[in-house]
Amino acid sequence: MAQLVRVRRLTEQEGQKLQHIVRRGSTSSVRFRRAMMLLASAGGSPVPVIARLVQADEDTVRDVIHRFNEIGLACLDPRWAGGRPRLLTPDDEDFVVQTATTRPNVLGKPFTRWSIRKLAEHLRRSIARPVRIGREALRCLLARRGITFQRTKTWKESPDPAFDAKLDRIEYALNERPDRTFAFDEFGPLGIRPTAGSCWAERSRPDRLPATYRRTHGITYFHGCYSVGDDQLWGVNRRRKGIDHTWAALRSIRAARPDGAPIYVILDNLSAHANWRIRRWAVKNKVKLCFTPTYASWANPIEAHFGPLRQFTLANSNHPNHTVQTRALHAYLRWRNQNARHPDVLAAQRRERARIRSEKGLRWGGKPLRTAA
Repeated sequence: MAQLVRVRRLTEQEGQKLQHIVRRGSTSSVRFRRAMMLLASAGGSPVPVIARLVQADEDTVRDVIHRFNEIGLACLDPRWAGGRPRLLTPDDEDFVVQTATTRPNVLGKPFTRWSIRKLAEHLRRSIARPVRIGREALRCLLARRGITFQRTKTWKESPDPAFDAKLDRIEYALNERPDRTFAFDEFGPLGIRPTAGSCWAERSRPDRLPATYRRTHGITYFHGCYSVGDDQLWGVNRRRKGIDHTWAALRSIRAARPDGAPIYVILDNLSAHANWRIRRWAVKNKVKLCFTPTYASWANPIEAHFGPLRQFTLANSNHPNHTVQTRALHAYLRWRNQNARHPDVLAAQRRERARIRSEKGLRWGGKPLRTAA
């Protein structure tokens, strides 16, 4: 008498997986039906009963059971063959991907990017390795291999020889002396013009701002100071950047800690910040200036707080003059300092922090800190 066809003894994980598919369903009807076959066979049902249960041929049920006994749960995903033979070998596909990701001007073409039509034509006429492929097949091949049409991005490599030393000094101030660490930077230019933004409105009826073409009000710069330990932000609007305005901001920071103990101020390498008179004043008043590396202004912690400032005071605004704009900015600063841990403020800070660091993927930490002088 022929031996009955049935699945081998299921392991605990296999039984749980099959039960999960049968109970919860699956996005693939093939996986669902095969899981039913295997679970029914494990329960002692013969092949004819299983075939009637899943409305399948008995030979199909036997094939699934035999396949499970050979390779396990991998049999749930069919490996169907058939159809027209593949025209491209894996090496041909690699060649297509390599060509698509190579700039056309490198290959002697008079343009800087491929279109699907140009790429297919180039592959067909390639002397080294001609590949005949249609535009739709080429598009599907690139999508399958993870090649998409993307915008080119630019980036800067800092030439600062003291890059790591400056970052270490800033990290030391932020991690070891946060209650005596401040940040300073200019935010702007701030012009008088309607600024696009976002707000709640009826569907297809966005809020509109009038366009302006004569902008005679000039510009201002917000000179911002940020206390890391207190999480407080303050500043003044000025018509221009300059040594005298930087000096005034540093004096306001020094006044925030009137005990005379050393404080750390993080700022960028603008010439108005590194003037010899400011340096001499800083040494005399125990203000340790921590300059960010060249092209690395993202290392200044105040940058993350300029994002909410832009989002909540400038975006979606139409200030008539600088006086009104400055009042709105300082009204937000008063609210922000009273609600420094507000979820909207924290979320905007996270988005701005991610934006200013995403280009290089840089994050704090990961390096041993050196003791700062």
